[in-house]
Amino acid sequence: MILKKLSILNYKNIREAQLELSPKINCLIGQNGMGKTNVLDAVYYLSFCRSASNPIDSQVICHDADVALIEGEYEDDNTPLLVSCGLKRGVKKHFKRNKKEYKRLSEHIGLIPLVVVSPADTLLIEGGSEERRKLMDMVIAQYDRSYIEALSRYNNAHQQRNILLKMEEEPDMLLMQLWEEQMAEAGEVLYQKRAAFVDELVPLFQEYYAHISGGKERVGLRYVSHCQRGPLLEVIQRDRQKDLAVGYSLHGAHRDDLEFTLDGHLMKREGSQGQNKTYVIALKLAQFDFLKRSAMKVTPLLLLDDIFDKLDASRVEQIVSLVSSDSFGQIFITDTNRDHLDQILSGTTLDYKIFHVENGDIHS
Repeated sequence: MILKKLSILNYKNIREAQLELSPKINCLIGQNGMGKTNVLDAVYYLSFCRSASNPIDSQVICHDADVALIEGEYEDDNTPLLVSCGLKRGVKKHFKRNKKEYKRLSEHIGLIPLVVVSPADTLLIEGGSEERRKLMDMVIAQYDRSYIEALSRYNNAHQQRNILLKMEEEPDMLLMQLWEEQMAEAGEVLYQKRAAFVDELVPLFQEYYAHISGGKERVGLRYVSHCQRGPLLEVIQRDRQKDLAVGYSLHGAHRDDLEFTLDGHLMKREGSQGQNKTYVIALKLAQFDFLKRSAMKVTPLLLLDDIFDKLDASRVEQIVSLVSSDSFGQIFITDTNRDHLDQILSGTTLDYKIFHVENGDIHS
């Protein structure tokens, strides 16, 4: 998949931009806060129907504007594709494929596979389990629509059960049983698909980490789920009284997690800044590889947002050699340091473009 042209109007701090893009490497250079990441976020929006950093659509529209527009002209195996999104304050957004509006936004997810690597990825290590579940959800949803449906059913049943658990009076136990059964049914589907994904991802991830680090460290990745304790319905119902006492569901797929290790120890406790960054970059590159190998057989877009900070020269060199290879398709790179970009581009025979970003203004 290649993004040939990107049009942006009133998106965050970008008033208006019309970008003709390279099919291989697109570099955005500028100081922090100038709008480089906002360009990447617009590309992300066209893949996932939402911003990566702000789920509230009205807040991505320029402060003194009422409407915003993002439009991308893509090409996949010489087949053109036009994707656009119109945003207006107080009105439902209009998301279109080849000028035809979607009835359900979930129908769009996976059409334009994308992987983004950013400084916020350190939350995968430092943050709570929600961040790591989101990682699994975002990848699996791009190649398996039934996963999105199961996740929606699970979240709805979980929410309804929690409403019952919060009631001051005794809840309807028949209704409780119904929501628990729906949670368990959908949760088992999520578990099977997450487990299969992690099993395939681990060897790819370890290979990428070894390449970037020069084989200096050994990393691990383990999926942890309440489904591993037995049938999920039994696990959920076993501690129903505790759930009633605290007012929310203590067990289920919403508590699944990924355990990150370095040389057998938890990354959260042992990893240096450079090791943590190498870990999440290798993890994201493995996701890219995984999506590329999935049934869709579409090469994802790769967004690298300010990833070279806090990495030593040898690791930067290894990452550059990886993403510059034929294994990767179209790449977007942001950096404040022109030296990094010069290192990436020096000696390359690949097509590239450099864009300068200043106060939301973009020029090549």
